[in-house]
Amino acid sequence: MNIFKQLGKSLYSPKDIATFRFQGIGKTILYVFFLTLISLLPSFYYLSSGLINGINEVRDSIKNELPPFQIENGELQSEHEAPIILNKGKFTIIFDSTGTYDTDLLKNSDKTIAILKHDAYFIAGGQVQSLPYTMFSTIPLTNEDLLDLLATVDSSFAVIIPLMAVVIFIFASGMKFIEVSILALLGLFLKKILHRNLHYRHTWRLAAYSVTLPTIFFTIMDCLQTTVPNGVLINWFVANILLFLTIKEIPQPKK
Repeated sequence: MNIFKQLGKSLYSPKDIATFRFQGIGKTILYVFFLTLISLLPSFYYLSSGLINGINEVRDSIKNELPPFQIENGELQSEHEAPIILNKGKFTIIFDSTGTYDTDLLKNSDKTIAILKHDAYFIAGGQVQSLPYTMFSTIPLTNEDLLDLLATVDSSFAVIIPLMAVVIFIFASGMKFIEVSILALLGLFLKKILHRNLHYRHTWRLAAYSVTLPTIFFTIMDCLQTTVPNGVLINWFVANILLFLTIKEIPQPKK
């Protein structure tokens, strides 16, 4: 059975998932990578489109709406004495050289670029990217210098966006493998309850396919940009139920 058919079967059929316990571990690992890639497609899209639109908005705002400033010794310096928040349609730009803006507020924001006292933040597609000013050289950066830098970044998007996507994919794959491994350990507990003859290598394969349904569900929610309350609990609950039903489909060993 190819990987696409396995994906379809894993959405609704514990009986079919149970048959995957004997397949090669390489194919199961490939499936986890494939599932991770699918789950990240909405984030990749919103991140790339948000980055492109955000850079354009920031460039226009620096030219026309933000006060004169410079970045020197790792700090944003300006004579403006209060934070500035600009709502640009679906995008928000925050400028604060005073250090009074609470960065915890950024966790609940989306499509936002924040130019703060010590760092710049970019939030889009559920991803938060930060850029500390200490990464720049010791030479002060003014408005005009930053506009030139943004023009350079804009021309480098063909390289920057794929690199960011690769880094996010590697990190997300690691988290998915940890999720599957923990679920497989719970599978050992379930197999004792159900009196099934399984080893960890079997429950790991079953766990890899049991996470398919919640992963696809939350991918659809990401496409719709809809937040699901208690998403982590729902994810683990559905995956555990599906793993339980899968192990239950495995015949009991003959006495």
